[in-house]
Amino acid sequence: MDNDVYGHVNNVTYYSYFDTTINRYLIEVGGLDINNAPVVGYVVSSSCQFQKPVAYPDALEAGLRVIKLGTSSVTYEIGVFKKGNLDPVAFGQVVHVFVDREQERSVAIPEKIRAALVRILVS
Repeated sequence: MDNDVYGHVNNVTYYSYFDTTINRYLIEVGGLDINNAPVVGYVVSSSCQFQKPVAYPDALEAGLRVIKLGTSSVTYEIGVFKKGNLDPVAFGQVVHVFVDREQERSVAIPEKIRAALVRILVS
């Protein structure tokens, strides 16, 4: 399912790459327990700019940074690259708002996650 009827990775698939990149970082560096954490990030906004088509089995890499960090929200920028290439095939932004899982109300970003986000914050 990687390639669509046009023989390249479909546009919507890049959003999955973005989500995977962000969540992997939050899990591995921020200590997020996606199944049990009382606070989780909800995607409230996302966008993607497509630069070049790619197709399976192209090897891809992703880069992640934070461009805005608030009390309960964070704006990420993600780039997707063909492995070893510095020109992105696509790039975009995702905004997470951190919410109490049960009450679904925004809350402050947990300290361990905030520390992980500060590590990749650019000005």
